[in-house]
Amino acid sequence: MEAGTEIARLRKAHDWTQEALADRLFVSKDLVSKWETGKRRPDYGTVERIADLFGVPADSILGKEQFVLDELSCCLPDGDGTTEDGLTALLERFLRSLPRADAELFALRYYFLESYPAIAEKKGMGENHVRSRLSKIRKKLIRFAGRKE
Repeated sequence: MEAGTEIARLRKAHDWTQEALADRLFVSKDLVSKWETGKRRPDYGTVERIADLFGVPADSILGKEQFVLDELSCCLPDGDGTTEDGLTALLERFLRSLPRADAELFALRYYFLESYPAIAEKKGMGENHVRSRLSKIRKKLIRFAGRKE
């Protein structure tokens, strides 16, 4: 199930308007609309806040594992003829090419599926710094894998 479809279903089940949900989340009504139509997807922290509002598990809206793996999948070669072993070998070579600190951040996020706040706490960094570093690492992976940005 798509996250936006589930958000819309939960919102309607609680008889809330998009504006009412937006007000509770401190976001714009337009952003809620974009989530529900699939034009945007909330980050996992927002998914957790939405789940709390509706009293449901966050994974019922969007599975954390799926969210993190979707984040990574846009960096990897398309599935055409790419085997699981081929992707594993590519990722192993990529991790060996990174400085140790970057490889650790990558592993915490994409192997251990840690959240940005959890990584920030473990590494003694700000959450925005973790996001920025991981974004740069994903861009390196795109270049390493020969995928167009």
